Amino acid sequence: MSTTPRNTRPYASVLDTIGWTPLIRLSRVTRGIATPVYAKAEFFNPGGSVKDRIGLPIIERAEKAGELKPGGTIVEGTSGNTGVGLAMAAALKGYRCIFTMPDKMSQEKVRLLKAFGAEVIVTPTAVAPDHPDNYVMMAKRIAEETPNAILANQFYNQANPDAHFATTGPELWEQTEGKITHFVAAAGTGGTITGVGRYLKERNPNIKIIAGDPTGSILAEYWRSHGEHKIEGSPYKVEGIGQDKVPGTLDMSIIDEYHTVSDRDAFAMSRRLTREEGLFVGGSSGLIAKVALDLARRIDDPDALVVTFLCDTGERYLSKLYSDEWMRENQMLEAEHVTLRDMLGRKDASAPAIVSVAPAAGVRQALNLMALHDVSQLPVMDGDECVGSVVEATLSQRGLETPALLEATVREVMDAPFPSLASDDAIEFAIKLLSKSTPAVLVLEHGHVEGIVTRSDMLRFMMGR
Repeated sequence: MSTTPRNTRPYASVLDTIGWTPLIRLSRVTRGIATPVYAKAEFFNPGGSVKDRIGLPIIERAEKAGELKPGGTIVEGTSGNTGVGLAMAAALKGYRCIFTMPDKMSQEKVRLLKAFGAEVIVTPTAVAPDHPDNYVMMAKRIAEETPNAILANQFYNQANPDAHFATTGPELWEQTEGKITHFVAAAGTGGTITGVGRYLKERNPNIKIIAGDPTGSILAEYWRSHGEHKIEGSPYKVEGIGQDKVPGTLDMSIIDEYHTVSDRDAFAMSRRLTREEGLFVGGSSGLIAKVALDLARRIDDPDALVVTFLCDTGERYLSKLYSDEWMRENQMLEAEHVTLRDMLGRKDASAPAIVSVAPAAGVRQALNLMALHDVSQLPVMDGDECVGSVVEATLSQRGLETPALLEATVREVMDAPFPSLASDDAIEFAIKLLSKSTPAVLVLEHGHVEGIVTRSDMLRFMMGR
């Protein structure tokens, strides 16, 4: 634990605590990588994200220009984090806030903005950039129709990249003692990568600026084609980065490489950062870190220094990428690997592991056994070998039709043996075998029958899963 004193003196307001976020070396997700990778932990800002840095500068620039007057309203289309940065500053300055947000954004973000007293209007994600219901277009319209209101306009407001040129860039230069060789970020508005990139390249033109982009965003392909190709975006789940059109605050000329990352890979890396590094971050951080680690592995130079960017806190995504159920519903998490041994362990321990009947036993005895143990089928066992099976429904029907059958032996009426699987086989193998004609599967441990899995066992397990 660090003993370096921090926050040794009081602050005038919470806004004074924005910036000078820590730079933390990644040590576990980088195993086997020679190039050192550091992460700028922006979730240490009071509002939990990098966007805290631009809220006050946007407001102060509007005040200086005479556009925002006392008691005014700040309107913005936001993925959530910029809204928090604006709402914090607005709370201290006495302004009202109205924010529009696409419906793909997490409920945590909506509730957080409302906690600051902001009005939040949720808009559909799957509309064209120029559609009236697009969150940016709606924010523009609200700003025009609301008296004494301004549009924060983070996608075109140069206060956005200027804030990062003035703060984030110099912090990174000082924290790395000018040794930074690669800066990895992503663009939503483009303010961070533009402001930081401009500052770092002014200090050292050899520093490489590397961008990540979600699969479905148009920015990476626009950069690769130098804007010559018309590109249609498609939906993606990562929040806060990527675009369906190029924002005015993004200077693509400072970017040296652009890499595309899938939602699945981005979220997997976010979860790794949390579980392996103790850094609780959102999906955009995972995407950027994935690009940074791939880059560091490719550079393979212990004298290089790669800085990745952790944009916001994972607390905003507890109902999404940190929910196993949500991840599975969106095909981004492998199904839990459960073996037949696991299934046997989850069955009622007070019941016998397997109820069976001998070939020489009577049909009446077999029916009584099934009634006693509340099972609907029995394997017919001759020692350790399953030689047949009997099913309650079949025996009952045949007994009603031919009462003399109740006095027969099991050997005379039994059906084929149940199929068997090894205890370390996955339950999916059993699911494929279980059918109307195969009501149960025997589970073998070292060749011996250890238990039985029936259709009802499997159904109960799947419902509980």
